[in-house]
Amino acid sequence: MEQIIASVQSLDGALVVRPEPGGDFPALVVGDSFFYYAPDGRMPQTTQPYGTIVTKNYPDDTASDLDGPGRWRVNVNVDRATFQELLDEAPGDLTRPRDHTAVDTVLPHPVYGTLGWISVVNPGARTTELVERLLSGAHDAARARHLRRRGADD
Repeated sequence: MEQIIASVQSLDGALVVRPEPGGDFPALVVGDSFFYYAPDGRMPQTTQPYGTIVTKNYPDDTASDLDGPGRWRVNVNVDRATFQELLDEAPGDLTRPRDHTAVDTVLPHPVYGTLGWISVVNPGARTTELVERLLSGAHDAARARHLRRRGADD
C-alpha cells in the first residue's frame, strides 16, 4: 500500500489525503487514502478523487471482504477503452459473475464498476505495476479536466 501511495505522491500536482482520527473527516474514512490532482495542495471541494485505497468494508460495499486482517483495495477511475481492455466488458454491460474477494486481480469495482472504476484487492506481483500505471493515467486525466475547467491550454 505504501508503495502505491508513494507512487501517486511522486506525480506532479498530486494530493494524497489520508484522514486521521480526530480530524475533520468522518470516522469511517480514517485509514483510507484519496488521490486528487490539486496543484495548489488543497483538497478539491467539487471534484471526486481519481483513485482511492480503502482498508475496510463500507456499509454499501462489502463484496471484497476488506474487514479481514491485512486486506485493502485500491480503486481507480479509468476510461472506457482501458476498462474494456482490462476486463473484456464495457462498464455499462457488466454481466459476468466475479469473486470480488480475489487478491492481486483486476476486477470491476463492486459498486462503481458500471461508472468505469476498477479495483484490486491487495495488489501484488501481477498487478502492482499495472495499478501504478493506471493511477498515473487517471492522474493525467484529472489534470486535463482541471486545466479545461480553468480554460488553460497547457
